[in-house]
Amino acid sequence: MTIAVVIPAYNEAATIADVVRRARHQVERVLVVDDGSRDETVAQAEAAGAVVVRQPDNQGKGASLWRGMQTAVEQGAEAVITLDADGQHRPEDIPKLLAAHQRWPGCPIIAARLEGREAAPRLRRFANGMADFWVSWAAGCPIPDTQSGFRLYPAEFLRRASGPEPGRHGFAFESALLMQAGRQRRYPRVVAIATIYHAQGRPSHYRPWRDTLRIVDLVAWSLLRRGLYPLGLLRSLRLLPLPTVNEETFCNTKETGGKHES
Repeated sequence: MTIAVVIPAYNEAATIADVVRRARHQVERVLVVDDGSRDETVAQAEAAGAVVVRQPDNQGKGASLWRGMQTAVEQGAEAVITLDADGQHRPEDIPKLLAAHQRWPGCPIIAARLEGREAAPRLRRFANGMADFWVSWAAGCPIPDTQSGFRLYPAEFLRRASGPEPGRHGFAFESALLMQAGRQRRYPRVVAIATIYHAQGRPSHYRPWRDTLRIVDLVAWSLLRRGLYPLGLLRSLRLLPLPTVNEETFCNTKETGGKHES
């Protein structure tokens, strides 16, 4: 199976080389999408062995992700793993996503930061919890850590998915993909990973209030178009079961696995 790792990056010269090198120990294809960086991100990524696609200017994480995903699928990837460039994800956890993908080959897999969540700043935990409620409602299934950027997307799903809407090229796009997965009944599966926040790391590009409100706005419009989708709310709260899909219903799971050979 051909797997590609896609890493959106904006001014990540301090960490990108380490992330790329560690990802390449897990899979052969690593694609960095540079979102108009003004530092040495491109040079560092290329030196570490990544193929770099450059955006002409800073367009937002969602736009970078979509370009990377489309490029990887066009080049023959059967699944795409997304990683953040700031070192808050352990590429060594990639085998967990691959093991879950083998079990649920048609569904997105989320590496959810469920272990040691107290390590995250309190405001960030609150904002993520709010986003989890709204996105789960719109997706029609319970999803922990909807804001994790560490995910696996099957190519089959990406071929059916839509890119970022006008004006929604930032973090909201990742929430939109989960909502699209719910509408396709490709309910996201979950593997648990550790919560990592570097005290000396650069400030997150995610702004809790601004970006969470943008996600809520995206979800609100989706819910209004679907008559508030009460069935989705009940399913997201686990008050109703999810529809059976391939004789198996959604459940949160912790998966482990070995190194993948591309």
